[in-house]
Amino acid sequence: MKALFYSTAIGILTVTSGCHESRNPVPTKDSLNIGHAITHSSKVLNETRQLNICLPPAYRADDTSHYPVVYLLDGGMDEDFLHVTGLYQISSSEWTHRVKPSIVVGICNIDRVRDFTFPSGFKDEREKFPSSGHSGKFMEYVEKELIPFIDSHYRTNKDRTLIGESLGGLMATQFLLNKINLFNRYVIISPSLWWNDGSLFLSEGFGHMDSRAQKGTQIFIGVGKEGPNDGPRPHIMEVDAKKLYDIIQSKQMNNIQSHFKMFEEENHSTVGHIALYTAIKTFDHSWDNYKND
Repeated sequence: MKALFYSTAIGILTVTSGCHESRNPVPTKDSLNIGHAITHSSKVLNETRQLNICLPPAYRADDTSHYPVVYLLDGGMDEDFLHVTGLYQISSSEWTHRVKPSIVVGICNIDRVRDFTFPSGFKDEREKFPSSGHSGKFMEYVEKELIPFIDSHYRTNKDRTLIGESLGGLMATQFLLNKINLFNRYVIISPSLWWNDGSLFLSEGFGHMDSRAQKGTQIFIGVGKEGPNDGPRPHIMEVDAKKLYDIIQSKQMNNIQSHFKMFEEENHSTVGHIALYTAIKTFDHSWDNYKND
């Protein structure tokens, strides 16, 4: 049996609860367990990262089931971890059955600009974001350290989802173009494809996606009505997101199914929740590799 708790554990993520009829309830000592936080030492990044982990309700020491894993960029408690785990909980409930019970791994940020951007060819961008340009290291960390670590400590199968929004969406697109076989589902929300004046659109990786992808790989791209970014080389978020989808569609891929949704009534701040919910509804979750292996 794979270990569940170990010396790197730094505590349980909890929310204090109270069940009183008063309008000003007094919290009790009881708590609601959301998941647990662990620290993970990375040689690639030369730092220690915090991971927030939410396990399916049925995950027990005497359970032999293996579970899909959802990797969440911007996975801190003050970022997207809470609402993403909530969506997966309700979507995997016995009365919903939209997704299989899954392990959610929230990757907490230290410097998301550093981790999620590749080197820019523009001096003004480098000066505005001096720590930028190290997404290659972050991809190496995920591939060589994080995924093996999760697989060795939890009962996982090979069904993996990656979720990224904004700069996280830029990072998810880089995985798509460079390391597509690491995940079989990609949720890319409002990606910041304006970075380096949209140079990712020229990537040779588009031509290799299908041959490198696992059969049945699925991509969902969602965006709100967001308008142009603020900068000397303006890009319109929804136009760039649709362009990404159109390029993928134009390749007539056999191993990849792609989906696009424009949320006219949402903006950059509000689109994340509904886009992920729509992605969960859209994806085919009867993936071939969902087995106890």
